[in-house]
Amino acid sequence: MNKVGVIMGSKSDLPVMQDAIDILKEFGVDVEVDIVSAHRTPEKLFDYGKNAHTKGFAVIIAGAGGAAHLPGMIASLSPLPVIGVPVKSSNSIDGWDSVLSILQMPGGVPVATVALNGAKNAGILAAQILGASDISVRDKIIAYKEDLKVKVNESAKDLN
Repeated sequence: MNKVGVIMGSKSDLPVMQDAIDILKEFGVDVEVDIVSAHRTPEKLFDYGKNAHTKGFAVIIAGAGGAAHLPGMIASLSPLPVIGVPVKSSNSIDGWDSVLSILQMPGGVPVATVALNGAKNAGILAAQILGASDISVRDKIIAYKEDLKVKVNESAKDLN
């Protein structure tokens, strides 16, 4: 059960959400991508949220802009961890509406929330969740973080 579901409210969110998809694939994690609109396809949302855990998913990453109800609604229906990605969309109020809609969840319905357009971090967090029980994913996370350290140290050398 190492599959991550990456869902978004509309195809216009894909350029942001692609970062999560790419980093998960880099870590060798199976990813399934879909469009699930909280407002336009509520039946699909309910089916996805209620059944994702029976279809091999371990984590769900949900990205949405504007009112951004998708991550919270999925979290209300699913026993899986949900990571919300607020997306700065064309109908957004500078992205704050999306951030607050995902961040300010009521007690009992947690959504881990990353930065505005922070899908890459959502993918890394999903991989870390998987890595808690999958040594091969954990080893890739360790190598990734080591590479980050090397890149920072190398860039510091360029300053002198």
